[in-house]
Amino acid sequence: QSTPEELVAMLNDYLDAMTGIIFQHEGTLDKYQGDGIMAFWTAPVDQADHAYRACCAAIDSVACIRNDLHPRWKTEGKPLLSIRIGVNTGSMIVGNMGSRTRMNYTVMGDPVNLASRLESANKEYGTRVMISEFVMEHVRDRIAARELDVLRVKGKVKPVRVYEVLARAGTLNQETVKLLDLYNAGLAFYRAGRWRDALDAFAAAVKLCKDDGPSNMYIRRCREFMVSSP
Repeated sequence: QSTPEELVAMLNDYLDAMTGIIFQHEGTLDKYQGDGIMAFWTAPVDQADHAYRACCAAIDSVACIRNDLHPRWKTEGKPLLSIRIGVNTGSMIVGNMGSRTRMNYTVMGDPVNLASRLESANKEYGTRVMISEFVMEHVRDRIAARELDVLRVKGKVKPVRVYEVLARAGTLNQETVKLLDLYNAGLAFYRAGRWRDALDAFAAAVKLCKDDGPSNMYIRRCREFMVSSP
């Protein structure tokens, strides 16, 4: 059990590392919300590659947690924080908002809400970084990602195709490429309603990586649908 002082020190350590990565990719820090961080790109200065920068910041944040913070916290006997990131792009209002006594340079609009929904949707899929189809359009050639699902988020009628960001393009190892082939085959079977074939493909993916969140999630769904088809 951590004391409040220890928790604050650990949180500051985490926020400091993550903020450094956002600045490294020339993002604008909007605010801290408890242990959460909100950041945006292409304001106040235009950035043609804003979506790519946001994805790279997400990739580097996950790597920093895994390779730097976790090992350090482990040796210090601290609990290990996990991280979830949602990335979206679209037209939004940017500028100073607030009261006459206190202003915040921030963004508002539907695309902001969707990014927040994607962040929490990671929980269901066992993923760390989820992006929308709108981001994918910008980064298709530069980011290695896999399709997760078609989501209909709260308050929206039109569903959105979502993807998990894995790495910068061209940096995946052979094992991950093999895993993705099995996963994609499983997804194709799943969408064709071939639950048994899909289950076999996802099970083979899990054999390669037992902690693969999306494959494990689809295994659960396939088993449910084999009993009672949707």
